[in-house]
Parts: sequence; C-alpha cells; structure tokens
Amino acid sequence: MSSPVGTAAPLAGPTSTRRGGRTSARIDKTVVSGVFSLDGQDFDVDNNVWLVGDDDEVLVIDAPHDAAPILDAIGGRRVTAIVLTHGHNDHITAAVALREATGAPIWFHPADLMLWETVHPGALPDHAVGHCTRFSVAGTFLLSMHTPGHSPGSTSLYARDLETVFTGDTLFCGGPGATGRSHSDEPTILHSIRSCLLTLPGDTVVKTGHGVDTTIAAEASRVP
Repeated sequence: MSSPVGTAAPLAGPTSTRRGGRTSARIDKTVVSGVFSLDGQDFDVDNNVWLVGDDDEVLVIDAPHDAAPILDAIGGRRVTAIVLTHGHNDHITAAVALREATGAPIWFHPADLMLWETVHPGALPDHAVGHCTRFSVAGTFLLSMHTPGHSPGSTSLYARDLETVFTGDTLFCGGPGATGRSHSDEPTILHSIRSCLLTLPGDTVVKTGHGVDTTIAAEASRVP
C-alpha cells in the first residue's frame, strides 16, 4: 500500500451550487445488506454506500458485502477511487471485487490493516489514506479526516462544496458510534468527534455508514 496522498437515489441535484461555488457533483446512495462479524459474533446489518460524482465519474465510499448492487449504482461511470471509512468487514468485504470490476484504487487507513487482513488476507489496498488526503471528482473535492475511536483507522470525508460529511461509523443520528468491541476506544472517538467533526458548520449534513442522515448541529448536544 502506497502512502497518501440496492438502487441508487440522487440526493442532491444534478448540478449543485454550494459554499464552494458551482459543481456538477451530486450524492447518490445505495444500501447493501449483509453480516457484520467481530469478536465471535454476527449481526445482520444494512450498510450505506455513498457515491459522489456526476454522470461521468464517481467516487465510492465503502464497499460492503456484495459488489453487484454497488456496480448497479455506479451504472457504468468511471470510478476514480474506492475510499473505505474503516476496516470492519461490513465496510470492506466487496472492496477487492469492486476494484477488479472498475480498475479503481482502494484507499484505506493503515491503522486498520489488522482488520483488513482478516477479510482479504491475499490482497492489499492500493493507497494509504491519511489526515487531509484530498480526493477530486466531478468538479469538487473531499478531504479526509482521521477520526479514530470506532476503530484505530476510522476516517471521515468532508465535502465542503456539498455541505456534507461522510462519517462511516464514527458519528450517527443519535450520537457517537459504538466502542464496545475490539480495537475501539470511547475517549478516542469522543475526542475525534469534538476536535474534527463538531468544528464543521452546524448545517453540515452527516451521512453515516448505517441509518439516516443528521446534521452536525443536531449531534453536538449528543456528544458527552
């Protein structure tokens, strides 16, 4: 790994004018269901997959369970990158198959490699995502933020022009993500949320790894 740098539904218009000016980018979402496995337990889960782009190219955030519905959501567009928010199996199982199908590189935080290796022992991500790695797509950009706690390598992606942050399992509608399992830590996730996510504008939409959207302002009072 080198150093850094369902059915889709459009949630922003085909051309959006936001804080950073005019961009052709929009956000699409597809939900893929499967099993989350950790610490000897299995849970049925529904995972959000976020696609940021336009009619020509797209960046994919997370690759859970099965590549087929993600490829359906991509719909033949060029995939610029597959960016994984963390290493739990329900966010990375389809990453290698998606890379093979699209030719797009996988970006992944190296602090979660021990989780990656349990799912993909014979393969590696292509690039290490760090803090402030910049991804350009469809006339806009996303900036990574290292937000550990749910896992050591948990990463959020801020799309300023689209007034949106993608938080994986770090912040949900209702508060911080879970920290009761291996490789997680509650004080660390609270620090990540306070020092990175809660510094964003309050009207920033929070798009999560599971469940419904929220905003930074709505979650500020739910973070101890």
